[in-house]
Amino acid sequence: MANFQITTTDFTVLIVYVLGTRLLFGWYLARKRLRATSEEYFLAGRNLTWPIIGFSFYVSNMSASTFVGLPASGYLQGVAVYHYEWLPALILIGFALWFLPSFLRARVFTAPGFLQRRYDARSKLVFSGFLLLANVFIDAAAALYAGGMIVNVLFPGIPLWQTALVISLLAGLYIYFGGLDAVVLNDALQAFMILAGSISIALLAWSQIPSWDTVVNGLPPEHLHLIRSAGDAFLPWPGIVSGVLIVGIYFWCTNQFIIQRALGARNLDHARWGALFAGALKLPNLFLLILPGVMATALYPDLDNPDLVFPTLAFDVLPVGLRGLMLAALAAAILSSLESIYNSAATLFTMDFVTTFRPAIEDRKLVVIGRLATLVFMVLAALWAPQIERFPSLWQYLQSILSYLTPPVVAVFGAGLLWRGATATAAFTTLLIGIPLGIIGWLGNEIGGWMTIHYLYACGLLFLFNLGLMVGLSLLIPQSIDESAATLVWDRSQWQAETRHLAIGAWYRNYRYLATLLLILIGLILVWWW
Repeated sequence: MANFQITTTDFTVLIVYVLGTRLLFGWYLARKRLRATSEEYFLAGRNLTWPIIGFSFYVSNMSASTFVGLPASGYLQGVAVYHYEWLPALILIGFALWFLPSFLRARVFTAPGFLQRRYDARSKLVFSGFLLLANVFIDAAAALYAGGMIVNVLFPGIPLWQTALVISLLAGLYIYFGGLDAVVLNDALQAFMILAGSISIALLAWSQIPSWDTVVNGLPPEHLHLIRSAGDAFLPWPGIVSGVLIVGIYFWCTNQFIIQRALGARNLDHARWGALFAGALKLPNLFLLILPGVMATALYPDLDNPDLVFPTLAFDVLPVGLRGLMLAALAAAILSSLESIYNSAATLFTMDFVTTFRPAIEDRKLVVIGRLATLVFMVLAALWAPQIERFPSLWQYLQSILSYLTPPVVAVFGAGLLWRGATATAAFTTLLIGIPLGIIGWLGNEIGGWMTIHYLYACGLLFLFNLGLMVGLSLLIPQSIDESAATLVWDRSQWQAETRHLAIGAWYRNYRYLATLLLILIGLILVWWW
């Protein structure tokens, strides 16, 4: 068993990295953005290039909950959790095809802003309010809780609320000065740190096991296959479509803290290339995070808490110094995701609520309000994070609550992007009914035990209900759609015009060819581990 004693060398590496990146980048960006406009502060001046977008997508998702949750699930359940990693690559292809052209054509600051352009301000405010609460009490709180749990392993005497507050302050103050530029500039560096650290642990874990046969012989056969039975308690195979896909579409295509860097892209091509690059970066997580958890069953067969798999491997297989780099990579993951979330929440509050109720406000004042909002959100998230201890597991908290809350969002966006007949009243009503219904269902089933149903199946049923509500109301109460909103709906003529445009460029700049290569890679991995 690993000895969770951090040496002076490791601690020094960690502190130098965290403070060094924050102080150096923070000083530079504080000067650069001292008199920033709202577009510069919230969207980096709409000048982000595809490598930065791709790395930032990837790093924003690679929070401490990912580092803790994926190896733990690999240890307990095998490779089935990989559905949460390959499906994003598939979803991001759809994001590049259907979502991004409409988002960038609308030139919005936020995903809810698209709903205003496509429907009306009512849907924008409802969805923006939902995202604000989700960013603070689901995304940020989960990242703080996972980070605090790891710190508690190293320093058992520190209460979780104190750790959460310190981490939140580090991330929030950095965003306070820098805005989206501060997020993406650090993300590129931190992506390399995360990849280097996880590759090191994966290779060293492999070298520690007696043989792969030892691992295989010690596991139930289903642990090494992606497809599980329909009655599986962890991830039944129909739940891949009824739940994981729906939650993934919400997370990767409409969640502000993820898509904000795409909204700040230099142009549509860079946004698309960046999204596809991020999808490609998700695929190696099977080998870098999940399989090390599987291999840990041979190294630590009697581990009491599976959430300790990652820190146990880090402290057991890495030498002194490299442990510090691994801790730095983990700190990078925690802070990057939090920085994205806080910047997203400030953008939602400022650009969706403040500008709606005070449309004549000066642009510079929007930046000031956004900075102050960041401070408020980081305190709220730190206060809520310790409450996650009340739930059975961090993974259950995240996946179950999103399975109940996200179906109406996916129904409203999907209908709005693909069907001209979707109406503003139907969208507003679906969100107004669907989100509270999801909260009631989650509290009743997951907390109160009203009904025995897997949350992934509940997600599919709720999606069908919300989609039916959206379509039914649109047909019962038809409304005309103005020309500007009609341009945001995908149709075949757009595909044909795009085909002619792509034909004159190099093949390797054609996102369709790149998407096809990504699909082939996904298919090869699925066939291998089916």
